[in-house]
This record gives sequence, C-alpha cells and structure tokens, in this order.
Amino acid sequence: MKFNRIKLFALAITIALVTFNCSNDDDNITLPTGPDFTGTYMQEDQMARPAVGTVFVSSGSKDSFNVTTPSQQSSAFQMMFQNNLEGLSPAYTNPGDANALGLTSAQFSGLLATDVLNVSLDGTTTFFDGTNVLTGRALADDVITVELILIFGGETGLTNSENPGLSDDNVNANDKAFLSSFPYLATPW
Repeated sequence: MKFNRIKLFALAITIALVTFNCSNDDDNITLPTGPDFTGTYMQEDQMARPAVGTVFVSSGSKDSFNVTTPSQQSSAFQMMFQNNLEGLSPAYTNPGDANALGLTSAQFSGLLATDVLNVSLDGTTTFFDGTNVLTGRALADDVITVELILIFGGETGLTNSENPGLSDDNVNANDKAFLSSFPYLATPW
C-alpha cells in the first residue's frame, strides 16, 4: 500500500510539472502545491535493535508488536521474549544465570522487549565498545555480533564464551568504506 502511494505521488508530481512546463498561458501560472499527507498511515516495522524482533517475537505476534507503543511493549511481550530467549540459549539454563551485562533472562528480555534505541547524550554512543553497551549505535558497530554475545555468550561475554559458534556472525566490517559526510552510508555496489 505504501509503495503504491509513493508511485501515485511521483506520477502526480510528474504530471503537474509537465503540465506546468507545457502551458501556453503565461498569465495563469499555477504552481504545484506539494504533497498531500492526508489519509491513514500505518507503521509497518520497528527496528531500533536489528534482529531482536525478528528472533524474539513469535510469528503470530509480529504485527501486534510492530504497532505497540514502545512504552507498552515490555509489559505486553516480555514473557514471550523470555520464553524464546531461554529456549534459544543454554546460557540462561538456571534461574539467576546472567549474561555479560549481568542481566538475568527476565531482566534482559524486559530490556529487549522495549524496542527503542538508547542514546547517550553525555558519553560514548555505541552498541558495544568493550565497556559501554547499548548507549546508541554507530554505523560501524557490529550490532548482530553484540546481540549474539548477549544472547549466547553467557556471563563472560567475549572471552570464554559458553557458545562460541553462536556468539559471532563473523562479519567484522562493512564491505565498503563509509562516507566522511552525510549520509555516511557506503556507496552502492
């Protein structure tokens, strides 16, 4: 639906510009008024923490999760996240077992179930730099590996991981250099 609206908007702008530029009547110039944002719009996805919703939200609940206000997500989805976390990771086998952040499965799943991107306003902004965790996200941050460490790495995190085969996606850098100015993303292939 969203794609069709974009195509219709682009078509309307194109027709308006062609009509404006092809007019023989120089006395009655009508400029395009801009896009029309009236109507009903719907959020399609939440991805503050990539892959978290994909892994922890059961397939039948994805639409509900994506339209739930973040302040209400933990109360609505924390148990689902916790059950899925404990089912995926033996690092949380015993009650009280904690991950590299010192969080139990209940605490960690409560944090994950609120899909927001935290940002440190007075410190380092990073997903994980060895010391700071979940204080923001830089383009070069290895988000998926950090999430795997926190899910499967056990209490020790990077060193002596309880599940070394599951604690790293083995993608250590972007395949192309980031730009030094906005929009900073690497150029397409």
